[in-house]
Amino acid sequence: MSSAATEQPDTFAFSAGNLPAAKAFVAKYPDGYQASAVLPLLDLAQRQNDGWLPQAALEYVADFLDMPSIRVYEVATFYTMLNLAPVGRHHVQVCTNISCWLRGADAIVEACRNTLGIGFGETTNDDLFTLSEVECLGACVNAPMMQINDEYYEDLDAVSTQVILDALKDGGTPKSGSQIGRKTCEPLGGLTSLTGGGGTGGKAKKPRARKGKGA
Repeated sequence: MSSAATEQPDTFAFSAGNLPAAKAFVAKYPDGYQASAVLPLLDLAQRQNDGWLPQAALEYVADFLDMPSIRVYEVATFYTMLNLAPVGRHHVQVCTNISCWLRGADAIVEACRNTLGIGFGETTNDDLFTLSEVECLGACVNAPMMQINDEYYEDLDAVSTQVILDALKDGGTPKSGSQIGRKTCEPLGGLTSLTGGGGTGGKAKKPRARKGKGA
């Protein structure tokens, strides 16, 4: 969550392309529970509005779901995935929570600052990058990591962080996921269990039929 922008558009409405998607989100919930769609609708509005939510969008979503505006504001100010002020084309969100911190998040933060020339909460002069500090992003096993827009970059060090940012500067598409070749969240040396040896190879055995009484 960022502080609200001082310059705000007067109006907001879902585009012709996004309106059916918004209605589809609402239709997933029973009558009387449409407010449950507030988070996906805010995300949809943010994507339509170049990555941030003006006050007009918050009011529009509240009316769309027939819910008090304050309840929408509560959601919008709680989640770091929602931005109340403009962000750069590449929103760099660095996790500094305990797992990433223990695994070297400070070096990742420093690499971002040195490469981009900005600090947390700032945007580059060309509006290409915004740098943010966030709490746990749920990839602790591959710490340290950062999220840039919708992509996760994991198992980072200062060098790989700079390589990723430089690639984005040049208009490239850096490889997401683990930067050291780790497969999903497996141990670095490969699987240590369910390897297909003397066990079941990851396949569950069929349960034995129980005998009835008196059998």
